[in-house]
Amino acid sequence: MRFANTTDAAGASSEPIEELSFGSSVRTSFPHGGRGGYSGRGGRDNGSNGDNDGNAKRSKRIWLRIVLIVLAAALVVSSVSYGAWMWEHHWRTISVTANGTAYEVSVDTKLGTLLKDHRNFDKKPGRLLDITGGTIDQTGGEPVTVTINGTTVDAKQLDNTPLPENAHIKVTAGGDVTEGYTVGHETVEHGADINLAGSVQLLKQAGKDGEREIWIGKRSHKQVEKAITKQPQDLIVEAVNPRPAGRKVIALTFDDGPSKFSDPILDILKEKGVKATFFDLGQNAIEYATAEKRMIAEGHEVCSHSNSHADLPKLSRDALRAELSAGFANLEKASGTKTKVLRAPYGAFTKQQWEDAHDLIHMNVLWDIDTLDWKRPGEQAIHDAVLNHAHNGAIVLMHDGGGDRSQDVAALPSIIDDLKAQGYEFVTVKQLLEMSGVSVPK
Repeated sequence: MRFANTTDAAGASSEPIEELSFGSSVRTSFPHGGRGGYSGRGGRDNGSNGDNDGNAKRSKRIWLRIVLIVLAAALVVSSVSYGAWMWEHHWRTISVTANGTAYEVSVDTKLGTLLKDHRNFDKKPGRLLDITGGTIDQTGGEPVTVTINGTTVDAKQLDNTPLPENAHIKVTAGGDVTEGYTVGHETVEHGADINLAGSVQLLKQAGKDGEREIWIGKRSHKQVEKAITKQPQDLIVEAVNPRPAGRKVIALTFDDGPSKFSDPILDILKEKGVKATFFDLGQNAIEYATAEKRMIAEGHEVCSHSNSHADLPKLSRDALRAELSAGFANLEKASGTKTKVLRAPYGAFTKQQWEDAHDLIHMNVLWDIDTLDWKRPGEQAIHDAVLNHAHNGAIVLMHDGGGDRSQDVAALPSIIDDLKAQGYEFVTVKQLLEMSGVSVPK
């Protein structure tokens, strides 16, 4: 029998209530007229409910234990599996060989990590070189190459590439690379072999520049000379003193015409049956075109003495070429004659003039007997200058223009007569060269 306190609605304590237990039956009295009384059926129902509650609690405890056991087992299994997986994929080490040396590495080591840890096994990228062989960039050449079991690994995938167990890794240094270049060309100047030691200087071979291939570096902008693609051709000028074998010939030449003295000289030559060579100024040929044409018509040789009697070595290259070109052009305009034969004013035509104008002229004719008639030494002095120095192949310098040439006109008949008396034949310069076996440029 137990007693329990009850509390009324106002919060005051009520009388103790006696709870009687009769075996499995319980009788409870309810205070303040509450429902009460014995109920045998009610007592039996309450006992059955108590048993059910106990069984339910015991069942819950059993299931809780089962769940805990299962969870514990699952945790153990998971832990074991996790450990096994970590061992397989992270914790264990594997053997690899790199450039012939064995290494132990974690199974999860990537190829890029291995390379970084060992500084690419001392293999470096190639250099970027300029076209002279100098270095532009120490690492600008071919990259380091890596193979695993013979298969090349893309450089971009090094950090993502796993290492197979027992892998054979080969790391190879990059090769040097030469910068790109553009191809250009430059002139190879021709050489020159110019001999001026003779009364006649002839062009034997025109000088022609060659061409060489050059490479120009795209980054360095340096230039390298490569193969000559077009060989240069030397300028060759040959000097001769024509001496026809077994002959006794002489060439009379007249400078600075045409002028008013040209016709009297032509009259004498015609009368004596003598052919001569006239080196005329272009501007005079235009002024005295009739005399110019007569020279050609009567079989004389007409060549150029420049256009205006300029001192050619004092001219620039362009001015020199203009002077010579005008002289030849005016001769052709006056008489139709075409020639590339020149007697340079004052005989002044150096190696530089040959270099600058050899494409315009084929021959420069000097002399080996100078009458000095321009000094007006007198008729006899002019005569004697010729006769005292006459020889086979001689080229005599006289004038038919450029001043008062009356002394030349007066001296000419006796010069011709006395030379004929000594057995001389009179020839043009061209004939003299041909008789001497000299090839005359056309």
